[in-house]
Amino acid sequence: MKRRNAVLPESSAVDLVSLAECVEQFSSKTVVLLGDFVADEFQFGEISRVSREAPVLILRHRETRLVPGGGANAANNLAALGARVHPVTAVGDDFAGKALIDYFRGKGIDVSGILRVKGWATPTKTRFLAGWAHTVGQQVLRVDREPQSALPESARKKLGQFLHAKLRSAQALAISDYGFGVASPEMVRQAGTKHRGMLPITLDARYQLQAYAKSGITSATPNEAELESSHHTTIGQDLKELVRCGASTLASMRLRSLLVTRGRHGMALFELGGRVTHIPVHGSDQAVDVTGAGDTVLAAYTLALACGGSALEASHIANIAGGLVVMKRGTATVSREELLEAIRREAGGGAS
Repeated sequence: MKRRNAVLPESSAVDLVSLAECVEQFSSKTVVLLGDFVADEFQFGEISRVSREAPVLILRHRETRLVPGGGANAANNLAALGARVHPVTAVGDDFAGKALIDYFRGKGIDVSGILRVKGWATPTKTRFLAGWAHTVGQQVLRVDREPQSALPESARKKLGQFLHAKLRSAQALAISDYGFGVASPEMVRQAGTKHRGMLPITLDARYQLQAYAKSGITSATPNEAELESSHHTTIGQDLKELVRCGASTLASMRLRSLLVTRGRHGMALFELGGRVTHIPVHGSDQAVDVTGAGDTVLAAYTLALACGGSALEASHIANIAGGLVVMKRGTATVSREELLEAIRREAGGGAS
């Protein structure tokens, strides 16, 4: 096939037509998503007045929405990008857990790997958005409800069984660890030992990135703050410190690649052999809402690797997907069609 010579700017010598061809393969891939499902609840209200009881706003309730968050958002993005998704997770025997299962079942997604655990709570993040009539609501408060106990050992064993069964037909494993106990380094290590070298295993860990060292992870997608926390440092504008932390993490975790998301500063890709590529942010650097953007990056990056794309190609695909999703309000997804349109627009020099 004759390829056009369109390439992304700066140090990113990637053929955009190749990126489009990779994205077109997304629908042929099956990905297992192991991680913490979170219910993102949005309470919308119109500002009625200031309370006489305290200097707080009174909101007249207009609407409540509950959408997949955390690992559930990563699974939702994988599905939106066209992949067949097998979630392996636990939810509580509560309204939020049932709502998440019903959501994915309604999308035609396999829910047989979602375990409902009695006496355990589905992590739920409730955001209150206030605004005047005909204006966009602004977040004024967030309330988090978290499990008050660890996931029972019997549930963890069951999830391990689910994971091994689902991986038999998968081309990739994505791990979304938000710290609620569904994913663990030991569970991933057992899966990684059995499937080492056979499929990409990607990780997005909020709190314990280094704990997954030597567990079979092939790639990780931390944001800059998570990388800073892992090394007890501050990066800011210090690119030397960024490179030091990234290279150290790549080596200590024995990764093939490490993709660090840096908000308006774009991304930094670390690969074996000391190669570091700085990728400028796609689109506007003025994000509308960054909620769940890391989940989109994990999904796009994993799928691109599953399609045989290089780490550099996968990074650019994830960068474009991330640039699209931060222009949407709330916990959102990017579809395969949106991603393809954005890549083709770049290939055409920005023409619509």
